[in-house]
Amino acid sequence: MSQVLALKYRPKKFEDIIGQDSVSNTLTLSLSNKRLSHAYIFSGLRGSGKTSTARIFSKALMCINGPTPSPCEVCENCIMANEGRHIDIIELDAASNRGIDDIKDLQEQVKYKPSIGKFKVFIIDEVHMLTPQAFNALLKTLEEPPEYVKFILATTDPLKIPATILSRTQHFRFKSISHIKIVHHLEHILHLEGIKYELDALDVIARSGHGSVRDTLTLLDQAIIYSKGSIDIQSVTEMLGLVDPKVVDRIFDAIFTNNTSQIKLFIKELNVYDTEMVIDELIIFLKEQMFENNGRYTLIIIERFFRVLSDAKQLLALNSDSEFVITLMFFKLSEALKLKNIDDAIANIENQINSTPLKIQEVEKPQQLDIIKESKITKEPNLFEVLIKKIYERNYDIGKCFEEQIEFVSFNQNTLTWKSFADGECKKILGQYYSNIKHLVKETYGLDTNIELLPISIDEMNSKKKIPKTVEVVQSASKEVSLQTEVSKPFDIREHPLVQKVDELFGIEGIIIKSK
Repeated sequence: MSQVLALKYRPKKFEDIIGQDSVSNTLTLSLSNKRLSHAYIFSGLRGSGKTSTARIFSKALMCINGPTPSPCEVCENCIMANEGRHIDIIELDAASNRGIDDIKDLQEQVKYKPSIGKFKVFIIDEVHMLTPQAFNALLKTLEEPPEYVKFILATTDPLKIPATILSRTQHFRFKSISHIKIVHHLEHILHLEGIKYELDALDVIARSGHGSVRDTLTLLDQAIIYSKGSIDIQSVTEMLGLVDPKVVDRIFDAIFTNNTSQIKLFIKELNVYDTEMVIDELIIFLKEQMFENNGRYTLIIIERFFRVLSDAKQLLALNSDSEFVITLMFFKLSEALKLKNIDDAIANIENQINSTPLKIQEVEKPQQLDIIKESKITKEPNLFEVLIKKIYERNYDIGKCFEEQIEFVSFNQNTLTWKSFADGECKKILGQYYSNIKHLVKETYGLDTNIELLPISIDEMNSKKKIPKTVEVVQSASKEVSLQTEVSKPFDIREHPLVQKVDELFGIEGIIIKSK
């Protein structure tokens, strides 16, 4: 009677353990240097090699040449360890022997020296299942066992182990075995078994094992039987109830071509499958396409599709009707292709901004543009004139405010320095369109150009604005009134308190405003 593959190809030495190089190397070095701990914890996913490693380590301790990283495999200790009948290697399943009485029996066995080997090794599987009382009973024995006793605690859930136990052990973490290594392992086994196979079929089997070698080999056993000795992708997907990858490819073809009738047919065909599994298969397909770089599946398209598929899984979690979810999902995938790329939209907007003059209000450009002289971009002050001209070409009002209120100072080391005398409406306009002005500055002076604004004094402002020292308001109607006020800063004459007072007393009509 033939053995199942998981038992037949169970690792017998450290070199046979796949995907756990760091653990194997550390244990090998500890055996070589005779630096052994009294207790170990092996934690990790099921089927990652915890129990197999514990048995190999136990055999390495028991070998007549041990402790050694390379057991001889021929001595009585090695043979009995391989056959699982060594009297000094005691395996305890904590899932079914989890009480304090079971731990007390273990403590009794600890008192006696090994019968055949050099050590007495206790392998406690699923140790996290022990009761709190059992852990407390184990604690003292685990902390100070006899020199000939070694504990190996295996668990899939180390978080449930008390900190007092963890602190007294060396902790080895077994990681999930990579997909590629599992596929190579399956190829190796099938070569030894003389069974034909398709690589895509092995890929599906390895993926369905979710990183567990034991689970994957169990599926491989099943696939050998189902496919009648020749493993192909069609038989494997039928056996596992999965969607054939070729069908998934055709589904996305229908989505990209917006073939609604074909999409409806696929929706009916997929009703016989588990909806969550269908979504997972679509996600896996997209992940593979991400690395194909074939031009159709861009990162943006893949991201949109993934969002749709994630939303569908959330709807399933709410116990929504599976046929409705899968129908909604497919039509949302089709709609996702119609959305405009945001980068293209931004580029179009930028092109429109660059090609269309900014408009504050519809006005005809006066002849003042003609007086702006054409200049060669050779001297710094002339470059500033070119900048003013460009701003005028974009929008006259902005150009007028910029020319009248901004004063060129210097251009050194990629820094354009100017002074601003802007106030009122011009200050508002220049602030609102500063980013456009900055863009034109870089276009004129270079992309690395920085803008520096020099502060100005009150005297400079007064000089630039030619602020009158006195404002006189004269009423020229039937009543003659003359009022004067001192002025110290720029202002809108119509908003001055004096003018408003005259308006309040006499009415603004007929008022003549003079400045000195």
